[in-house]
Amino acid sequence: MQGQCVDAYITTIKRMNLATARVYKIRLNNFDTFSVREYAAGIDNLVHLIINGNVDPYQLLNKYVSYLQSYHNLSPLSLKQEVITAKNLLEYYDVDISPRKFKLKVMLPKVIRKNKQALSKEDAINILNSCSDIRLKTYVMLLAATGMHAVEALSIRIKDIDFESSPTQVFLRGEFTKTRVERTIMLTEEVAKQLTTWIDYKYRARRVSYYDNAKSVTEIRTPQKNNDDLLFAVYQSASGPNPNNIYVDLRTGFSNTLDRIGMGAKEEFNNNIHSDKRHRGRRRITLHSFRRYVKSTISDLGYGDFSEYYIGHSSVSTYYRKTDKEKIELFRKIEPHLTFLDYPSLERKGADIQSKLDVLDMENNMLRQRDATNSDALATLSDQVMKLMVEVQELKQR
Repeated sequence: MQGQCVDAYITTIKRMNLATARVYKIRLNNFDTFSVREYAAGIDNLVHLIINGNVDPYQLLNKYVSYLQSYHNLSPLSLKQEVITAKNLLEYYDVDISPRKFKLKVMLPKVIRKNKQALSKEDAINILNSCSDIRLKTYVMLLAATGMHAVEALSIRIKDIDFESSPTQVFLRGEFTKTRVERTIMLTEEVAKQLTTWIDYKYRARRVSYYDNAKSVTEIRTPQKNNDDLLFAVYQSASGPNPNNIYVDLRTGFSNTLDRIGMGAKEEFNNNIHSDKRHRGRRRITLHSFRRYVKSTISDLGYGDFSEYYIGHSSVSTYYRKTDKEKIELFRKIEPHLTFLDYPSLERKGADIQSKLDVLDMENNMLRQRDATNSDALATLSDQVMKLMVEVQELKQR
């Protein structure tokens, strides 16, 4: 796509977020095609026409909505995003668009909100037990116990994990978080053990075969461990591994796992002009489902504010402040509910809880016995007092 206006705008967006800039460029490519079709002018010339008063921006955007509905199979939400991106570009070049007039004059289709399928703990356990390899299992378990975004987990380096702390903690770099705020997440004992197992497996000695001058050579090699390595990267490239490329690989493995266990159902869609082809293959259960599971699980335990903090939501109240000790205490309370396959640990915690309940029950029985004894003593004392009063009355009568 050619055009100085678009190039300058995209360059500005890149400073904020590279992924956003890529999406905006695709959307503006559609807008450029529309501009040439309807006005025989590229975006650069179109901006000048609007500024000079030759084209009404509201009429332009209304036509763009009709064009997208006629020539692109977009969902209402995707169509709205396409139009908003075009509107933002025009405003960037000082085209005055009133929010009130935009709402009145540019009619957008209603966005349909669908209920997302809830993921139960039994579903999570079934998926974890069905993962085909240790790398995928470790990745899915990490998401299921922390509620991280998919790419956040893939940006973790080995040196970002502090196995010496209790509980184990992992540091997330701000450049890979959605809110662009770095944070530290506590890990369950189960996940910490699984990460250790995966790291040992990743840097294990393995048999390597290759050809040297047409001669087959087999030898044992042990990869060199580098603390700057990405945790889930298994291939090296000249520019280093990219979390987005790792995501494509693991997402494919996750989809295959869902299909294999009969949980790969896809969302329904209306087969009409508004159906977005990009969303027709979206599954009901995705890697993002684990984020919703963690949020719901912690909230249902009565720790709504902590759930917002734990998954890194920007909506957490500025007044919500806890010391590190208090955060750890809260995490220990929710840890059993975010543990899936570590049955000995769960049984041990269950036994500890049962023993505490037994002690409380014994103390309760002792209090009841003491109360019963006190009641009997009070009754006896009352009888004796009554007897003395009778004797006193008799003495007075004499």
